[in-house]
Amino acid sequence: MTVRKVLGDRDAATYLGGVLVSGFGDSAMLLVAGIWVKTLTGSSSLAAAVTFCVWAPALAGPVLGTLADRVRRRSLLIWTNTALAVLLPVLLAVRSGREAWLLFVVLAVVGAASVLSDAAEAGLVTAAVPVDLRGDFNGLRMTVNEAMKLLAPLVGAGLFLRYGGGAVAVLDAVTFVLAAAAFAMLRTRELPPAPPAEGWREQTAEGIRCLRDHPLLRPLVTVGAVAMVLSGLSSSAIYEMTEAGLHRPPAFVAVLYVVQGAGSIVAGVVAGAVMRRLPERVFAAVGLLLFTTGAALRAVPSLPVVLVATLAIGVGLPWVIVAAFTAVQQRTAPELVGRVAATASTVIFGPTALAAALGAGLVALVDFRLQLASVGVLGLLAAWLLLLRGGGAGSVRAAGLADAGSAQCVPADAVSVGSVSASPAVGGSAQGEHGVLRPADAVEDHQPDLRDPRPQQR
Repeated sequence: MTVRKVLGDRDAATYLGGVLVSGFGDSAMLLVAGIWVKTLTGSSSLAAAVTFCVWAPALAGPVLGTLADRVRRRSLLIWTNTALAVLLPVLLAVRSGREAWLLFVVLAVVGAASVLSDAAEAGLVTAAVPVDLRGDFNGLRMTVNEAMKLLAPLVGAGLFLRYGGGAVAVLDAVTFVLAAAAFAMLRTRELPPAPPAEGWREQTAEGIRCLRDHPLLRPLVTVGAVAMVLSGLSSSAIYEMTEAGLHRPPAFVAVLYVVQGAGSIVAGVVAGAVMRRLPERVFAAVGLLLFTTGAALRAVPSLPVVLVATLAIGVGLPWVIVAAFTAVQQRTAPELVGRVAATASTVIFGPTALAAALGAGLVALVDFRLQLASVGVLGLLAAWLLLLRGGGAGSVRAAGLADAGSAQCVPADAVSVGSVSASPAVGGSAQGEHGVLRPADAVEDHQPDLRDPRPQQR
């Protein structure tokens, strides 16, 4: 079983352990932060601003991704998590509404550090996890994150009610210490990155240009952005759908979130197996259709239908995101992957808040059933365009020279769209003198897997 192989890989299992504990602390802190601000200030708008502080740094993704490509990624992750562990206890000083500004500042720093860490992790994964396990690994990573979103808020809320917000901040700090320890335990060897031949602006533009010009990454990331926009439009109608469609109290929304989270956990477990049987574009299109069809079916005033539709949303939406980010890891040269991954994150997640606001306005203007049906129609159109114009194998070969800058946009061993050809050079000469390398003995442990091409991603 491939999931067992992922957990049996020392680096992959250690990395997942770090993701698990860090995701637990972050999920608990994000929920409690809004409650904390509301309790201190009595302002719902300030409580809502918590989410903005965490997500706003995503707009600086291309620049932060450039930083991740200019330094040793493993060391960057260790020091970033350590710095956050030192910073979070500062929130113990927040005792009244007058100190609430400190909470916003710390959360903004945490948000920026998360973007930086995601970019560094994208580069580290290409070295720490064998090619044929990356789809399963990314699926399991999403499963872990979704599981933490179900459990951590309950623990965080309990700690907040019993000991206050400072206790949750300390919990989050401890999880960052554990994440730093997990990255320190990885058996990757890093050589210093090559001295940059260009300035920050040129390097940042290089990552943007690589994503823009790549015939496979561009449509996959675009569809990921479309999926998140449609998610914002769909989720904004959930309260109206619960009240007017199902005739249930607002608290019933929590049940729907649990069902959706369960679907996401299942999606992560099976993602790698499905990706080995489908080309990336088809996998993403299937996920988009599952998600948007489920959203449209929630317009039906039937509890069983809505529950099944919500489960489909939980499965489909993560698949779109997994497809996009796994393709970025597989199709981008190691020296560019941080910039490209961070740029992809900005493109995919940047419009989410705007879409949620637009959806909230639509709920007041049109029937929620029309809004949900529109999501289904737009999703069908986007999936059709992805399959129709997603590019072919020849175009991906041509993309190897699409970037005229200092590095190719795609690794030399990426040869097809429907499947990723795994070369034994992974972790070796393909990463040259500036990248993250698996130790030779670790590479040898996975030689049978590396020689077995995987049809393929986070």
